[in-house]
Amino acid sequence: MDSVSESGGGGASESTGEGCSSATGTGTAAAAGVAPPSRYESQKRRDWNTFLQYLKNHKPPLCLARCSGAHVIEFLKYLDQFGKTKVHASPCPYFGHPNPPAPCPCPLKQAWGSLDALIGRLRAAYEENGGRPESNPFAARAVRIYLREVREAQAKARGIPYEKKKRKRPAPTAPPPETSTSTTATTTTGDNQPETTAGGGGDDPAVAPPPSTTAASTSV
Repeated sequence: MDSVSESGGGGASESTGEGCSSATGTGTAAAAGVAPPSRYESQKRRDWNTFLQYLKNHKPPLCLARCSGAHVIEFLKYLDQFGKTKVHASPCPYFGHPNPPAPCPCPLKQAWGSLDALIGRLRAAYEENGGRPESNPFAARAVRIYLREVREAQAKARGIPYEKKKRKRPAPTAPPPETSTSTTATTTTGDNQPETTAGGGGDDPAVAPPPSTTAASTSV
C-alpha cells in the first residue's frame, strides 16, 4: 500500500488561515504520559498534519472551516505524485495486464486502497479535532463518488478487480430441542393388574391351585 504521509510538511499547523475558526489540534496533549499511540493513531496524526500543511501551502491558503469535498478531491489528486502504483493508460499495450512483462512509461499513482484508507483516517481525525459530523468534508458524497471512480479505473487499467469484501454473517444457531416438561409416570397399581379367572383368589392370582390327586374309589 502506498504511503500518503510523504507529501507536504511534517509539522502540524496551529492555524490554517487568518480569520478562520478551525479544528486544528492534534489531540496529543491528552495522550501525554499515557501509553504510546498505536500504529493507526500515529498514522492518522501524520495524515492530519499533512492535510493541514497542504491547506496552509495552498494558493490561496485555505482554512479548514471552508474546506469542502472538492478541496479533498484536489488533495487526493495532489498525492498522486507521491504514489508507487503503476496505472496503465488506455493506449498502453499493457493496459488491463495484471503482470506486465516489461516496463512502460505510464505514471505512478496512489493506489485506490491507500486513498480509501486515508480518507477513513482523515474523516475520523476531523471529528476528533472538533469538527462537526454534518460538515465533515471527508464524508462528502463527491469524495465517495471520486473514490469509486478511481477504484473502477484502476481495476480496468491494472487488470485487478477490486471486489467488495462481504461481511461474514454469523451462522444461525439452531434452537435447542424442545423438552417436554411433563413426564408420564408408568406406575402399576393393583387396579391395573390383569384379572384372573382361576379359583382361589389368593394373594398371588397368577398361580393356579394344583390339581387334585385323590384316587377315585371303585365299588365291587
